[in-house]
Amino acid sequence: MTSETDPANTPSPRHSNRIAAMQFLYMWEVNHPEELTESMRRFFEDQEQPRETYAFAEELVFGCIQELETIDKAIQSHTQNWAFSRIAKTDLAILRLAIYELLFRKDIPPIVSINEAIDLSKTFSSPDSKRFINGILDKVKTQLDRPLRSAQEE
Repeated sequence: MTSETDPANTPSPRHSNRIAAMQFLYMWEVNHPEELTESMRRFFEDQEQPRETYAFAEELVFGCIQELETIDKAIQSHTQNWAFSRIAKTDLAILRLAIYELLFRKDIPPIVSINEAIDLSKTFSSPDSKRFINGILDKVKTQLDRPLRSAQEE
């Protein structure tokens, strides 16, 4: 049975949105578009589902790019003996997405963000990436001052 016919193997809407957000962030890192909004419009219109399905992904992308300096500083502060420029672009996109959620999206439990990042790394990156990503996110998680398993009210 394929994921198309088996609901148990169909990713949740939020997971699908995170996949799309991670893919856009990867594309954005490799080739910064001149016009972000237009680039996002074209990207999300080319996805499998109608564009409005990806509203959560668009929020994540805009948030990541808006908070990029803070996110990248968090990554750099936890990558001892590893040059930022050497981080695989896929791993960087996954880390940026997860750290944005950890630091700025209090409506998402931190454990959910970490688990989603690990799942993305299993699908889109190398086997070693899972440990690398988990190690960095674990360090970021220890600096949070909120419950790890529940969302926080704004």
